[in-house]
Amino acid sequence: MPVVDIDPDELRELTGHEEKGDEELKSDLFGLGLEFEGETEAGLLQFEFGPDRLDRLSVEGVARSLRYHYGDDRGVAVPDTNDPDFTFVVDEDVPDERPYVTGAIIRGVDLDEAALDSLIQLQEKLHATMGRKRAKGAIGIHDLVAIKGDSLTEDSGGNSITYTGIDPDGDTFVPLDSDRELTPAEVLEEHSTGRTYADLVADYDRYPAIYDELGLFSFPPVINGRRTEVSTDSRELLVELTGTDQWTIDRMCNIICYALAARGATIEAVEVEYAGGGDGESAGGGDGETSGDSEASGDGRTLRRPDFEVETKSVSHDRIETMLGVEFEEREVIDLFERSGLEAVVADDEESATESAEASDADTVYEVSIPPYRTDVLHPLDLIDDVGRAYGFGDLEPRYPDVGTVGGRHERSRLESATRSALTGLGFEDLLNFHMTSEAEAYDQMNVEPGDDYLGGGDPVEITEPYSEDYTILRQWVLPSLVMVLENNTHRAYPQDLAEVGLVAERDDDVNTRVRERRHVAGVLARHDATYEDAKARLQALCRDFGVDLATPPTAHPSFIDGRTAAVEIDGETVGIVGELHPKVLVEHDLELPVAAFEFELAALGE
Repeated sequence: MPVVDIDPDELRELTGHEEKGDEELKSDLFGLGLEFEGETEAGLLQFEFGPDRLDRLSVEGVARSLRYHYGDDRGVAVPDTNDPDFTFVVDEDVPDERPYVTGAIIRGVDLDEAALDSLIQLQEKLHATMGRKRAKGAIGIHDLVAIKGDSLTEDSGGNSITYTGIDPDGDTFVPLDSDRELTPAEVLEEHSTGRTYADLVADYDRYPAIYDELGLFSFPPVINGRRTEVSTDSRELLVELTGTDQWTIDRMCNIICYALAARGATIEAVEVEYAGGGDGESAGGGDGETSGDSEASGDGRTLRRPDFEVETKSVSHDRIETMLGVEFEEREVIDLFERSGLEAVVADDEESATESAEASDADTVYEVSIPPYRTDVLHPLDLIDDVGRAYGFGDLEPRYPDVGTVGGRHERSRLESATRSALTGLGFEDLLNFHMTSEAEAYDQMNVEPGDDYLGGGDPVEITEPYSEDYTILRQWVLPSLVMVLENNTHRAYPQDLAEVGLVAERDDDVNTRVRERRHVAGVLARHDATYEDAKARLQALCRDFGVDLATPPTAHPSFIDGRTAAVEIDGETVGIVGELHPKVLVEHDLELPVAAFEFELAALGE
């Protein structure tokens, strides 16, 4: 969970409530979902909060939330933006892996030491969270005075900077915390920051680079140039963000702009001109209208940024009351929305009213406006959460639900628990592995081809934007996870008997979510004399404990040795496989001992 360091004196100043003591601030912030974690040696208060509210990664964002909570501010606030003077030109040499850019010009900001520290903290926290450690989005903040923009035309007073790609051993620049010029390749080899983030661009043929008229001044997502370093003397800033997704970097930019606007800064728009056009055809209009999507760059779009478009979502009055257990008047709900930094009006047309699936013909539906810095409002339940916090979750009265049953463990959970106990009794060590894995682990290392009709060979559920190349799909069977544990435990003593009862998933268009989830039982026995008979004996004992009939007719599977493999049939239905792992699988995992294994569907032991 993100932790933000906050100077209580600065928080009091930004909220306008100098009378608030530290303990009162802690209590108020706890009501907003920020939990006090302790103090730094410098006397800063540390608060932990849910990773959804990224607008609270700085003291400015926390102060904004408190001002709404206190009723000092109400509704949606959108900073005014001056007309653009700078254009970000994205040329055709930009690396395909990182094609998107956005930004803003900040004028008249007063950066004392505390404000600069807050800005740096916000930048790094956004990198670590929404930016996925700079892999998805990276922020560069520069002193605008040190930048000399290229003139767009001989008759134009506008300026431009260029986002492009360069050879690793191309132009040189002096990076931050350095006193000599380095090429991008030298930065990755010799600079401490460069070595830290070298993996982000290691596979690129050309590295991302940003130029002004004087030359290279930024090497995203790795490091900025020393020439444009920001200090407490800086009053005008250039904010640039590059990344793999336009929506993500646009929202990161919004959070930074709102934080600086809270310091009294003026926001000036920029134009982002992608290669292939320049004819003025715009996907982002001068009034803040944007496409908001991540189409391929190089299509000639011209966007105006920052994107301060206010989005709207609908929620019904009945659903708010049902979820919170409180009866509200319409004006109360609108007031609570406004105290959450949102705006709500009662929908007065049939089309808007029908957007809420739970709304009856006579039910009130609210059209709720969402400010540009809120990245977390994805569903009507997020709106209800804001209403509940503004009302005060501590003020909700507990009551028994209107149902005739009491809580208890689900039958599936009982079955899982009983199965784990039985496996432990059979000598297995119970494990709990990640549900996500990679194609290499699920297919290549298990000698399996995707799309084949056997256990582990189905259509995988892919992660659209994986955090790591190690976690790109949901696992379709449990055995790859157990064998990976064996690979990591080759330094430990044998025998190693491991088992897991866990989730597996595969694509299935016949299910409304298009993902079919199941629970599987799997076990491995790694020892110098492990055989098919050992695995089958454990399987027989397990089935006997649950009173089900087991049959093991011969079968074939690429992960197992032919002639030492059988299907698992329980009560006449084929539900899994048992056998000795193939030598190819053992070699792929650096295992030098034989491994016998089994896997089958948990439901076969009883519903």
